[in-house]
Amino acid sequence: MGATKEALKIDTYTFLFKELEKEKYHVLGSHSVYKKCHWTHEALTRGRFCYKGKFYGIESHRCIQMSPSALWCWFRCEHCWRLEPEDVGVEWDETQIPYMDDPHVIVDASIREHARAVSGYFGTKGVNPGKVKEAMMPKHVAISLTGEPTLYDKLGDLIKEYHRRGITTFLVTSGVRPDILASLEEEPTQLFVSLQASNEHTHKVFNRPIVANSWNLVMRTLEILPSFSCPTVIRLTMIKGFNMDRKTAEEFAELFRIAMPTYIEVKAYMHVGPSTLRLSREAMPSHKEVREFAEILSGLTGYKAISEHVPSRIVLLSKLEEPIKIGGAWTEDWNWRTRDLEDDRSGEYAQAEASCTEGKP
Repeated sequence: MGATKEALKIDTYTFLFKELEKEKYHVLGSHSVYKKCHWTHEALTRGRFCYKGKFYGIESHRCIQMSPSALWCWFRCEHCWRLEPEDVGVEWDETQIPYMDDPHVIVDASIREHARAVSGYFGTKGVNPGKVKEAMMPKHVAISLTGEPTLYDKLGDLIKEYHRRGITTFLVTSGVRPDILASLEEEPTQLFVSLQASNEHTHKVFNRPIVANSWNLVMRTLEILPSFSCPTVIRLTMIKGFNMDRKTAEEFAELFRIAMPTYIEVKAYMHVGPSTLRLSREAMPSHKEVREFAEILSGLTGYKAISEHVPSRIVLLSKLEEPIKIGGAWTEDWNWRTRDLEDDRSGEYAQAEASCTEGKP
């Protein structure tokens, strides 16, 4: 019986990873994934960087987008593009990663897959080969993409391994494992906590936790955030009809008083992937609507809007006068101060605004 269960588990994961590959994920080892970012392509073909470039200096073509927890999370969020059981009609234990690859194996594979993804731009008309060579040597990794990274037990060692190779790290978490965050042997370059709900009731309705006591775990993460020496970020995902009213803004402001983040990112939900099976396109706010909500938050918290990236529908709030530079993307002509001339359909939201998006990655 045990052998049969193990075989079924293997067959299930084989199926699920094939589903991810259909969505252009590159599978790394037993439980991790890489995916080339929209802005990597934009950086190489058009010289445009994403909001992480504008806010923090990250060079998009040299940024690895990966997750060590492709299929595992303690939430089934309405807005998430992670594969969830209801999306594919298959059940699996989403609470724990069954096998743990060594950090150096994951780091090697993610660097290799990024290099493979960008190598195809050599010889492409209009693409500077020098930029492609730079891209082959990544300088940054976003540990996010899909799933919950803190479910990977060796997360601190993973961060340390990237740092050892001169690669800065952004870690994005939903805040469900304060124990893991508190025990990291090495902090990320910058730590992000992603929030959509402002109270326990809406958390249960929208984030749909599959473990008990999850809101208290998130609150514990917010409580320990001031203890980190690295810059910290609360990233709000804004969903029209759910969390963009005045009362919710006031509740978010109370959470910020607890967490005391270095930054608050206010970003629009993007209507892509499996989330299109759960939310309508009308749930995706415009940049104007995101900015208006950010202004309400600013008035409630004293965090000022210091930058924005219109194509990514995101506003950066902080009590700092200017953001802390991490990467080398800024120039005299383009940096956190630069006024965007493009509209909010010229970036990653272009596909989501297309009428054929429903049900597609």
